[in-house]
Amino acid sequence: MTEVLFYHLQRRTLEQVLPPLLAKCLERGWRVVVQAASAERVAALDAHLWTYDDESFLPHGPAGDRDAADQPILLTTAPTNPNGASVRFLVDGAELDDPAAYAPYARAVFLFDGNDDEAVASARGRWTALKAAGHEVTYWRQDEAGRWERKG
Repeated sequence: MTEVLFYHLQRRTLEQVLPPLLAKCLERGWRVVVQAASAERVAALDAHLWTYDDESFLPHGPAGDRDAADQPILLTTAPTNPNGASVRFLVDGAELDDPAAYAPYARAVFLFDGNDDEAVASARGRWTALKAAGHEVTYWRQDEAGRWERKG
């Protein structure tokens, strides 16, 4: 079954947290798909990943580009997996409708805004459904120093 990680963002924004997590995936040789809830968010993430750090580069591109299947990191709004990713990030409330849709992935990562009551409630609902479907679920929260701690 797919390992599903829930990252509770409270001290840092998605734009601060996502690039290092993507870099770790690439270091491990994993292809990634990042699913956002809107085309505007995909465009914003695309622009951010080009400029977030002058010393780093994350090879990526949006779905719909002619070389989308070749991208190590693919940004999309769709539940598809054209680049054969083994890790799927879901941000801003994006989700896969059916717990069985997680099967192609070794890991799925939900990043949710812990300061948004609706996002927290949605994450709790997803946790319950995915755990009931047999997925291994873990919850991660940042400590005061900004390090991620596994809480559940």
